[in-house]
Amino acid sequence: MSGNMIVLTDDTFETEIGKKGAGPILVDFWATWCAPCRMVAPILEKLSGEYAGKARIAKIDVDHNPATATKYGIMSIPTLLLFKEGQVADQIVGAQSKDSISGMIQRHLA
Repeated sequence: MSGNMIVLTDDTFETEIGKKGAGPILVDFWATWCAPCRMVAPILEKLSGEYAGKARIAKIDVDHNPATATKYGIMSIPTLLLFKEGQVADQIVGAQSKDSISGMIQRHLA
């Protein structure tokens, strides 16, 4: 995992999401056994480098952090939630292309 990718837990989630002035944060709800999640992982790695300083990219393993997954109603993985100012601003469910994920981030950079 790159140095730009943030790994979240139930304990660190709210603190990281609520950081003021840090820009949008895209959170990947995933699990190690999930094949589509493994397909999205390298895309998110690339995007974490491309958006360094503009947007943050994070991952949270739903098997090890069930409280956060439950709080946000995660029913299918991968689910990508984009948070802006601590609130869910956008979401994608299922494996998507780099262009699709990048487009969602771009919409929330302004």
